[in-house]
Amino acid sequence: MSVLVLVLAVSAACCLGFGFVLQQAAASHAPRSDYLSPRLLLDLMRVPSWLAGIGLMVCGMVLGALALGKGEVSVVEPLLATNLLFAMALSRHRTGQRLGHQGWAGLWLLAGGVAAFLLAGRPQGGEAVTSPLRHWLVIGVVVGTALLLTAVAKRSESGVAPALLAVAAGLLYGLQDALTRVSGQRLSDGGWAALVTGWQPYAVVALGVTGLLLVQSAFETGPLRVSLPPLTAAQPLAGIACGIGFLGDRLRTDTGALAWQAAGLVAIVVGIVLLGLHPAMPEGPVGGRREKSLQPN
Repeated sequence: MSVLVLVLAVSAACCLGFGFVLQQAAASHAPRSDYLSPRLLLDLMRVPSWLAGIGLMVCGMVLGALALGKGEVSVVEPLLATNLLFAMALSRHRTGQRLGHQGWAGLWLLAGGVAAFLLAGRPQGGEAVTSPLRHWLVIGVVVGTALLLTAVAKRSESGVAPALLAVAAGLLYGLQDALTRVSGQRLSDGGWAALVTGWQPYAVVALGVTGLLLVQSAFETGPLRVSLPPLTAAQPLAGIACGIGFLGDRLRTDTGALAWQAAGLVAIVVGIVLLGLHPAMPEGPVGGRREKSLQPN
């Protein structure tokens, strides 16, 4: 892993983490009638703080795309998961909460899990899988799972809906990252003509818009501590699955390496959960406050 990929990926994570906090603060005041509707995005466009959050997220996506263009998905995705550390830093600044044992445990588990996975797996790029069946099978499983989770969340009256939407968005974002790398390869190999004649860049845009709607709906109906951890955990898992599934990324497969990789992924997920449940993460408005119209702020 090059230093440039590390810097790009961590910088992307910083922008994403700060952006998610600003987006959730604005989306939590959206009318409940906007739930899973494109009207939600139209209403949020009138809120300056949400636009600032989106600007940061776009910067993060651009930096992430640059990192994906120079490194493997299986390397970049775990680094992007550290966006929760930056979200925690901003939330801690806003709430004045100390990290405490839970915060430090989550921080070290997340950072240590990323390091363990990368050091044990030593991800390397390879030849992309040419089998259309395997290619579309991986994409179908990811998209199908996201659609199923969204359908369940739409019919759910319990507090689990924001988490389900966040997982669905994370799956789509992980797939988007994989297709972003494919798009970059097409641009590098064949120029703009090869890029615009492929379906991948259009799929990247469609996945981005759909994921954005799901994320904002999750932010609208649940606090950051409920929605951000599932989003942060699902994205790298989906990205790694796509990287290995059809992009040709290779990981070490000896018993010891696999054990450390599995331990690293578990540590990442547990660290994300601990940080997401930390008191520094805002609980968000409840009840009737979500019924109020959005006001520019």
